[in-house]
Amino acid sequence: MFFAKQAGLAKASASELVSVSLKTLIDLARPAAGLNLKHSAIRAGQSGGYVSRFKGRGMEFEEARIYQPGDDIRSIDWRVTARTGKTHTKVFREERERPVFISVDNRVAMHFATRGVFKSVLAAKLAGLLAWAAQHHGDRIGGQIFTADVCRELKPQNGRHAVLRFLNAIVCGSDFSRRATEVAPTAAPTVTLEQALARLMFHVRPGSRVYMISDFRGINDQVENYLAKLSRHCEVVLIFVYDPLESHLPEKGRYRFTDGKRDVVIDTGDLQRLLKYQQHFTQRRYQLEQIAKKLGLAFIQCSTTDNPIQRLR
Repeated sequence: MFFAKQAGLAKASASELVSVSLKTLIDLARPAAGLNLKHSAIRAGQSGGYVSRFKGRGMEFEEARIYQPGDDIRSIDWRVTARTGKTHTKVFREERERPVFISVDNRVAMHFATRGVFKSVLAAKLAGLLAWAAQHHGDRIGGQIFTADVCRELKPQNGRHAVLRFLNAIVCGSDFSRRATEVAPTAAPTVTLEQALARLMFHVRPGSRVYMISDFRGINDQVENYLAKLSRHCEVVLIFVYDPLESHLPEKGRYRFTDGKRDVVIDTGDLQRLLKYQQHFTQRRYQLEQIAKKLGLAFIQCSTTDNPIQRLR
C-alpha cells in the first residue's frame, strides 16, 4: 500500500501528518469537554439522554407494566404476572455510567492521504475526542484497535486511567501497523472488517454506545448482518473517514505516490482506471449510508482535511 503525498503535504511536518503521538491525543481532553455526545447519536425512536429500551445487565429496574407487542420475553416479570393474572414486563433504565466502546480501524489502507492527515491519524483523533468526551460525561471507556494482523479489545473501565490506556493502545497499534507495512508491504491481510465486527459482537455488552471509525474497506453482507445484530442491543455510530482523492477524481496529470522508500507515478489520463477506482469508493459509501439508514444508525462522514472537533459537533 503506497502513501500519497502532494507538495503541500510533504512540506508540513511529516510526524504530525502520518502518525499520532500520545501527547497529541492527551491534549484533546480540553476541546473534548465541549462535546455533547449524549444527544449527538441518539437513534430515532429513542427517548434521548440515557433512557433506553435496551435490556440486559447493567440496567436499573424502573417499573413493571403490561406486556406490549415487541417486548423482550426475557424481561417478563413472572411474579407480577402471577399476582395480577395479566402479563407484565420489566422496564429498565440504563445506569449512569454507560459503557462506551470505540472501534478503531488501523489497517494498512488507513495509512494514506493526499491532503490533510493520514486517515489513521484522523481516526485516532476522533477516537481520542470521543474517549475524553465520554470520560467527561462519567461513562466507562473501552475499545477495539485492529490492524491487518492484530485485533485487540479493551474492557470498559472508569476514569482518566481508562482513557490513557485506550489512547496508548491506539498509538501502539498505529506503530505496529506502520512497521508491518514496511517489513511486508504485500502481505495478505488476516484481520478483515467482518472479523473485527465478529469480535466486537462478543466483547460489547447490551446497552453500550458503540463507535466504529473506519474507511470500511471490505464491507459486505456479513458486515451488515453483524451491524444489525449489534444495533438490536446497542446504540451504534458509524464514522466514515476518507481522503478527498477517493471522492473526487484528480485533474489530468502525473501524480507521485510514495511510502518513503518506494515511488510510483500514476498517469491520470487513464480515465477508465480512474473511473473504476472512484466507482469502488462511491459504491462503498452508498452501501454504508444505506445500511445506516436501514438499521437506524447514526452516520458521520469525515474527510482527512476536516476538523474532527467540528465534525463531531
